[in-house]
Amino acid sequence: MMDFTPALKLFARRRRAHLARLDNVAAQERQLAKLVAKAKGTKFGRDHGFDRIKTVADFQAAVPLRRYDDFWKAYWKPAFPVIENVTWPGRVPYFAVTSGTTAGASKYIPVTADMNRSNTLAGLDLLTHHVTARPKSRVFGGKSFMLGGSTDLVREANGVFSGDLSGIAIKRLPWWARQFAFPPIELALITDWEEKVRRLATLSVESDIRVITGTPSWLLILFDRQQANAGRPVSARELYPNLEMLVHGGVNFKPYRARFEQFLAGGAELREVYPASEGFIALQDERPEDGLRLLTDTGLFFEFVPVEELDSPNPTRHWIGNAEAGVNYTIVLSTCSGCWGYVIGDTVRFVSLNPPRLLITGRTSYSLSAFGEHLIGEEIEDAVAAAAAAGGLTVTDFSVGAVYPKAAGELGGHLYIVEFEALPSSAAGAAFAKAIDETLKARNDDYRAHRSDGFGMHAPDVRAVPPGTFARWMKSRGRMGGQNKVPRIINDQQLFHDLVHFTA
Repeated sequence: MMDFTPALKLFARRRRAHLARLDNVAAQERQLAKLVAKAKGTKFGRDHGFDRIKTVADFQAAVPLRRYDDFWKAYWKPAFPVIENVTWPGRVPYFAVTSGTTAGASKYIPVTADMNRSNTLAGLDLLTHHVTARPKSRVFGGKSFMLGGSTDLVREANGVFSGDLSGIAIKRLPWWARQFAFPPIELALITDWEEKVRRLATLSVESDIRVITGTPSWLLILFDRQQANAGRPVSARELYPNLEMLVHGGVNFKPYRARFEQFLAGGAELREVYPASEGFIALQDERPEDGLRLLTDTGLFFEFVPVEELDSPNPTRHWIGNAEAGVNYTIVLSTCSGCWGYVIGDTVRFVSLNPPRLLITGRTSYSLSAFGEHLIGEEIEDAVAAAAAAGGLTVTDFSVGAVYPKAAGELGGHLYIVEFEALPSSAAGAAFAKAIDETLKARNDDYRAHRSDGFGMHAPDVRAVPPGTFARWMKSRGRMGGQNKVPRIINDQQLFHDLVHFTA
């Protein structure tokens, strides 16, 4: 296998020099101009007068904010799966299937050839920062291990496929990168997660792995499997002697950091990324506490709406030219896959503007995704209601939060603390928990994948508490009264620990 690292280092020197002098405001103006010019002949471009747009202000006046359901109903669904010259020129060849919409179990996000190029540029930026930080890097002397979903795509129509974004990424790897990809295609196609991880745990340590990427919870399962195979605790250096970088993203990393740092033992570095199905948004270029650097010149245009204004009739739409540090914004994308003024649901806060670096602060709608399960509040509430109806039970209040694994071999999961009108029997409580689990698996693809055979997450736990428990807890917090609501989803670990302790 040819080592492309010297060529990467040459590219990295030029790219870092470019980034050091990059005017991010001008770069974003250029990105928007290119996007609008390319899409002016599409149905969306004609509907919104793209041929008359000259400035950011023109664009914001012509294009309203939209969410996924708005695009799906008005532009994508009528022609699906053959979407051609609708919101982006040409036919959309791929759709990333992801959970999170209130309209059903999955949503289909267009992925164009231009978006694939944008994602490749983002990946090269990640490697640029890595080899800059590690001058002796030989990252292209071995394999990059992506622990992702199945690469088996669904053929929706002639030349049109849908599936996991990682599967699309692998299928669309540029020629020079394919020799560095791991796992091999026959393993990447496996949909049975337990079988897949079992085989990868063995085969990967026989390969020269230099980079590992994946969701933290799944990576820990892989490492736990390898420790079980060894019959003792093993470090990353023992398993992967040449490992240089572990790339993570998609969930809050704080609960996982200590275990990963212990596993890596000062060897490979950790780097966080902020990829979404709609585009690769930001990545870590310096220290974790410095935030993630916004990718301003790779094919995306960003807007930022103050969270409290999002649902107002005329929300203020900032962009990198007038955004402020320290403000909690909803992030809005316009992309080279044909999303325009698209509210993706994430909230961010800038820690610096030159260069632009941000922190991910949460979601616009309350959600639970401690392990990559991407449950939204409506799904959880509907599952609790369905479980109560099935068991003839009455729920007066409930909260749910994540319980993270504390030791090797353990699984994380969800704990529901539920106040019933009358305490159920043990059998009824168990049936209630099972019904929640089954409802969520039926409705949410990501949750079902993580719960497959109880492999990625353990089954939901339900703690039934006597009537009046939540009222007493709220009172203990000084939160009594009609304006104070019991939090349904608690992502604040300290707050959830307080509730767990209170109800023990």
